[in-house]
Amino acid sequence: MKKVKILYVEDEPFLAKIVKESLESRNYEVQLLSDGRNVMDVFAKWQPDVCVLDVMLPFRDGFELGTAIRKRSPTIPILFVTAKNETEDVLKGFAAGGNDYIRKPFSMDELLVRITNLLLLSGNSEGEKTTDVTEMTLGDFVFSPEKLTLSHQKNPPIQLSYREAQILELLCQHRNGTLERKHLLLSVWGDDSFFNSRNLDVYIRKLRTYLAADEKISIITLKGVGYRFMVEG
Repeated sequence: MKKVKILYVEDEPFLAKIVKESLESRNYEVQLLSDGRNVMDVFAKWQPDVCVLDVMLPFRDGFELGTAIRKRSPTIPILFVTAKNETEDVLKGFAAGGNDYIRKPFSMDELLVRITNLLLLSGNSEGEKTTDVTEMTLGDFVFSPEKLTLSHQKNPPIQLSYREAQILELLCQHRNGTLERKHLLLSVWGDDSFFNSRNLDVYIRKLRTYLAADEKISIITLKGVGYRFMVEG
C-alpha cells in the first residue's frame, strides 16, 4: 500500500524532529523543511498528499505558502500550525487556503486525528487518489467539487474555496432532504465547537449568495436541526 506523503514545514528543530519521527513510526512518509525558501519546488517535485505548515517561518510564512500551494492544487489538505490564539490569525489561515489549524503546544494524538480527518474528507485516507463525481447539475448551475467551480448558464463561473465546496457537496448529497448541522460540522471541521459553528454560518451565507441566481434553489435553515437543500426540477 502506498504511504501517505506529508510535507511538513517547521523551523523549531526539536519539535520538528519529534513530529517527523512520530509520523514516520505510523507509516507516513514525511518531507521536512525548516523554512519557506524551497517549499514550492519540493511541493511540485514530491507531490505530497497533505501539507502541515507552521505559520511563523523564515523567508516565506505559512500563510503565503498556503496561498501558493492552494493555487497549485485546489484540493490538497492544508493544516496550519500556529502559536497564536487570536481569532484574526485563524481566519487569515482559512483565507490563505487552510482546511484546519492546530495550536502549539499540541499532542501527537491531536495532530494525527486532524491529519486523518483531512485525508478522509479529501478521499485520500489510504494515500490513493479518488475520482468521485466530477460534476453535479443544480438547476441552472453546474457544480464541480473537483475543480471547485460553480458555473451558471448566464453568469461567469464562481471559483469556490475548498471549504465552500466541501459544504456544498454535503448539501448536494442530502438534496431535498435534511442535513444535520452537527453532522456537517463534524464532517468538515472535525468538531462542532462554537467557533466552527460561526464559521459555518458565514459559509452558508456565501453559498446562498452564489446560488441566488436560480430561484429554484434554496438552503433552508431548520432551527435547532440543520439545513434542507431544496433544488426544484
